[in-house]
This record gives sequence, structure tokens and C-alpha cells, in this order.
Amino acid sequence: MSKNNFFDLKNILLIAFVFMGLQALGQENFRVSGKITSGNAILAYANVSIAALSKGATTDDEGSYEVMLPEGIHTLRFSFLGFKPKEIRLDITGHQTLNVDLEQGSGLDEVVVSGTLKAMTRSKSPVPVEIYSQSFLRENPTPNVFEALQNVNGVRPQINCNVCNTGDIHINGLEGPYTLVLIDGMPIVSGLSTVYGLSGIPNALIERVEVVKGPASSLYGTEAVGGLINIITKNPLSSDAVVADVMGSSWGEVNMDLSLKSELGDKAISLLGVNYFNYGNARDDNNDNFTDLTLQDRISVFNKWDFKRRQNKLFYLAGRFLYEDRWGGEMQWEPRFRGGDSIYGESIYTTRYELIGKYQLPVSEAIFAQFSYTDHDQNSVYGDVPYLARQRIGFLQVTWEKEVGGHTLLLGTAGRYNFYNDNTPATKTSDEVVIPSILVQDNWQLDVKNTLLLGARYDHDPRHGSIFTPRVAYKHGFNDDHSIRLNGGTGFRAVNLFTEDHAALTGSREVTILEDLRPERSFNVNLNYLGKIYFRDFFFTLEASAWYTHFSNAILPDYDTDPNKIIYKNLDGKAISKGVSVNLDLNLLNGFKGRVGATYQDVSREENGLKTEQVLTESFMGVWSLNYDWQAANLSIDYTGNAYGPMRLPLLGDLDPREEYSPLYSIQNIQITYKGFAGLEIYGGVKNLLNWTPNKNNRFIIARSQDPFDKNVQFDTQGNALSTADNPYALTFDPSYVYAPNQGIRGFLGLRYSID
Repeated sequence: MSKNNFFDLKNILLIAFVFMGLQALGQENFRVSGKITSGNAILAYANVSIAALSKGATTDDEGSYEVMLPEGIHTLRFSFLGFKPKEIRLDITGHQTLNVDLEQGSGLDEVVVSGTLKAMTRSKSPVPVEIYSQSFLRENPTPNVFEALQNVNGVRPQINCNVCNTGDIHINGLEGPYTLVLIDGMPIVSGLSTVYGLSGIPNALIERVEVVKGPASSLYGTEAVGGLINIITKNPLSSDAVVADVMGSSWGEVNMDLSLKSELGDKAISLLGVNYFNYGNARDDNNDNFTDLTLQDRISVFNKWDFKRRQNKLFYLAGRFLYEDRWGGEMQWEPRFRGGDSIYGESIYTTRYELIGKYQLPVSEAIFAQFSYTDHDQNSVYGDVPYLARQRIGFLQVTWEKEVGGHTLLLGTAGRYNFYNDNTPATKTSDEVVIPSILVQDNWQLDVKNTLLLGARYDHDPRHGSIFTPRVAYKHGFNDDHSIRLNGGTGFRAVNLFTEDHAALTGSREVTILEDLRPERSFNVNLNYLGKIYFRDFFFTLEASAWYTHFSNAILPDYDTDPNKIIYKNLDGKAISKGVSVNLDLNLLNGFKGRVGATYQDVSREENGLKTEQVLTESFMGVWSLNYDWQAANLSIDYTGNAYGPMRLPLLGDLDPREEYSPLYSIQNIQITYKGFAGLEIYGGVKNLLNWTPNKNNRFIIARSQDPFDKNVQFDTQGNALSTADNPYALTFDPSYVYAPNQGIRGFLGLRYSID
């Protein structure tokens, strides 16, 4: 799409949406007024909101409110800090008086499922789970979930390549392969798709994102070593009929999200989501003749069906198709140069299919069958090196939930089918395996204040034998608002090296695998405090954690032993991740909300008595979000940001002039949203306000960008690059020196329209 066409489309949409908003304003409005109280207490500055109309009001000093609504049926939501919200559905045909009484509550009543595989409120879960709702995704709108997670404390989206901009998700400093990403509880995004699977999930379909830090292999098996991210999609029953979101940036990026709800008689409800992203503007602001941001053309279609059954038994199916054409490289690259050695480019064609579902058996017991299947086909070329890979993952799990006295039992059996094949020397034949598993969990309510969770999983991998992963969790609730949790458990990860480490596929370093790689194992202990503290005019939620994770058989890329190689082997020693983190959520009565978090961590490995910091791992990170809802002006303002402390970077030798450690840097964003039209929001702002890019402290980022095929590099008899007049630093082409996006400051503008 050309830049002119983009602005034509934006103008057409703006005119259409404004027309619809003005049409809604022309309808007759009626007054709904009353008081909000709790028993005999008046609740001043309580909130009244009508989400479908993006309208609201605040009570005055006497607890009185007034809101004007058009004729029709509307749902009003009444809320106040520290009280349970209440929703009331009204048929508006004239002026009405409505008084509302709210009950005091803990404010920690969000429902989570990721920690125990069973839905329970966050305050009762013995496993600490962090929740990020749709409002979090809208504070800093992004074209995919990968970028949205940049403002989650302890979680960092890591760009792994300066050329094709692929990446993964780090939790508490651990590399992306240690993080399991699920969609609706199913392990969809794993292995090969860790790099690409988080793109193209329509944000309009996401209900919330749940984050668990620490091993969860006793529930989910391989890859849930460092933590998991569970993307919960919306229930079609409660979704808006139509949601459309169009956003563009001054760099020329265009992102479109659309979701549609429809009913198939009284049998089923469908929720269809489509995401389209395009960026076709090659740009080189750091003057290295390489694209700063990969060019992309991506479409994703997601369809979820909820079937109505007798006795409200659960049954849903969902499927997704994704196609992506992505490339980065020298500015003069064209598709005709793909795979050649004259003009360097990295070109990736990805086709992906997914199917997930959950079915409750028609019996009196609570027995559920969950299943997923993915087919991922990747056709990639990195310069003149092809990488052709195919991966299929099938997963079936049957669980039985049973209440016995104070015990909530979960028994299950699972089977996982893995198929993987590529054209690299590491994969001489296709890898095809079936891994059967059994799991058991007991959530034991010892008394009103104490809960003990015991769990274990047994997997049999034909390649590695039996794998046993136990875990234990203990929660003590001082009261409804304050609790501590102590968790301990083990995790494991079976390795597909080339599916998970993009650095092994790019640059001119030789990949050396010294042995048959064995599964990695981990042990983790985590201490967590969660509480809500109330004051007269505000309250805040405080969460603090300390963790320690010990790895054996760790597989970490060794950039240091030989600057011309990336060496892989099982670590003959140990790898350690330890640290502390704090999150603070603040809510004030005057419309201000804030969230701030900080993490300090030490991630290292020790072998032969030598301790080494893990590369590309920050020692400190901070995130924040400040929000102000100015209801009188129908405006909201969001200021978000993050800061990352020093991380060790992969250098090519003693002569490499690039900085060994990254500086403390920050990415900050601001957004203003106007909500004055019925069902329509107009939002815009600036991303990367400080215009930070990693080239500011370096002579260059990509080594030998002027000679990406190393045609003018001279080597000695051992294959080491020599220092010459043309190559004074003895470098070879290498794009793996990357710790922050190359995309600088940019403006964005978007429209969001919804129909209840």
C-alpha cells in the first residue's frame, strides 16, 4: 500500500466514523440520575460508565450522578475503589432515577486459570498470576502481542536480529525458548513458532493476558521452564457485535483489526477476527545501508465458535490462519536477489495453521478434553543460506476435576505429537515423536487462611526417557486483601536448536555442536507477596517477588570461546537466575491511575569455576504507566515507558570497537484518546519520545555491513579474521549485536469503533 493510498483510506474512515458519531449525537437523549451509596455511607467520586457508548460520569460530594443516554437498552456499570462493581441493564424510554448500593470488596477478584488449570480468583490462587486486560493493550496500542508485552515488569520482548527483526519473549532474564506461550491454555506458540507465532493475533479478540513466572512443566510439560504467557481470547457470548480498529504511523505502518460476532440460530455463536499489517517503506536512518525495520505484509484470520449445549456444558472450537512475507537487508535488495550472494537480504515466507478446542464430556463429573494442532511451514533465506523448516505439533489432554472435602483434585492424561524437519546439518532426518504424559494436582484448603497445592507430571520422551516434574505451592492469606505465596517446582525443555536460536542462522559465525544435546532441567523457588492497601482518597495494589532458578544441562550459545563460532553444548556446570521484582498499581479518586514496576536480576552461568554473565540479559528493568481519565472532556491520556539497565553484548573479538555493555536506555510513549462519539474512539500520540536507538553510542551496529558476504575478509589458517587496512578490527559480517529496536520517534493515529 502506498503512502498516498494509506492517507486516502484514513480520510475515508475518519469521515465515515465522524458521520456515524454525529448521527448518534442527533438522537434524543434522556437523563438517568441518582445516588451511589454503601449502606448509610455516601460514595463521593464513584464512577458510572456505559462501555458500549464510551460514556461515563462521576458522583459529586453528595454521591449524586447524572448521565444522558439515547433511547434503547443500555448496561450501566457502577464502581468505586475497594467496592464490588455492579452492572444494571436499563430500558431507556424517558428520564429515570436509579439509586445504587455497592458492597465492599477486596478488589482482587479477577479470575485466572493459568496457575492451576482451574478457574479461580486471583486472590485464592496459590500460584501467583499477573493479569493484563484489554485496557492494558490500549494504553500503548501495538500491531501485535509481542510488542505489547514491553511494558510488563520482568518481561522483555528481545529482538534477535538487526536484519529480519525476529524476536522472542524473555521472562526474568531467561531466553525465549524457556517461555511457553499459550492461546486459551493450549501450547500453540512453541518451538519454530516462538519466533513468529506472537504476530498476527488480533488484539481486538484478546480478553486478557496471564503471566506466570517460574516453572510450570508439571501442568504444561516441555518449554514451561522459565514461565508462561497465556493469551485468553474473548468469549463470543459476551463480545461486542463489531469492533474495528485502524492505526497508522508516520513511518508508514498500517495495522487493521476487525472482529465480528454472529449467531447460527440457537446452536452456536461465532467470533471472527481479522488482522492485517503492512509496512513497505524501506528506511535507513542509521546509514549502514541496511533497513532499520523489516518490511512486512501479514494477514491473520481467527475464528472462534462457542456451541450451546444442554446444561451449559462447554464446547468451543477456534482456528487461525497466518501468512507473512517479511524481509530486511541492504536497501537495494529486491526479491530477484533472494538466495544470491550479490545483494544481502533475509527473506522469510511463513504459512501457519492452528486449531484449538475444549469439550466438556456429557457426564455428571467435570471431565474436559482439550486439544490443539499447529502446522508451521517456513521458507527462509538468510543471505545465500536457505532455511526450510516444517513443524507440526498436536496436543490432546483430558482432565477430571473433583471436589473431595477440602481437596480440589485435578487428574489428567495428555499426549503430544511433535514433527520437525529442516534442511540444516543438525537435522539429518526428520524428528517425529509422541510424548505421553500423566498429571495429578491437589489444591488442598487447609483452613480459611491456608492453602497447599501439590502437583506432579510424568512424561515419557522416547529420545530422553522418563521425565518427572513435581511442584508445591503454599498460600497464606492474612485476610481478603493480603497474602503470601511460596512456590517451588521443576521444569524441563527438550531442545530443537535451530527452531529456537535465530543467531545460529544469520551472520558468518560457524555453528558448532559439540555433543548430543540432553534436555535442560530447572528448579525454581519463588516467594510472593500480594496485597491491597486502602486510604481515604486512593488505594494501591502491591506485589513483590523474589526468585531463584537453578539450571542443569543448560544449553546457552557460547560467543566467547571463539569469536568466529557459536558453540552449543550442555553446560558442564550450572546456570543461575535470581532476582527481586516489585509492582505497584495506584488508583486515585480524581481519575488518575498509575502502574510502576522494577526488576533487578542476576543471570549467569558457571563452568570450570568461571562465572560468566549471560549475554543480552539486562540487570535492571523498570516499567510504568500513568493514566488520566478526564471524563468532562471525554479524553484519556496515557503515558507509558520502560527502562533497561546494562546487558552484556556479543562482540567479535578484542579489536571489536563496539561497546561491550549496553547503556541504560528508555523507550517512552504518550497517547491521547477522544471518546466523545457513540461507540467511536479516536486516538493518537507519539512513540519513542526520546528517539532512542542503539546506534547512538556505537560507531556501527551491524559488523561489516558493507561486506555482508565477507568477500573482502582475509582469514588465517585457523579461520580467524585478520586485521587489514580494509578490516582494521578483524571483523566478519554479524547482525547479532542487537538489544533495542532501530525504530526511532514516530507519530501514530488510530480509530476504534464498536457496536454492542
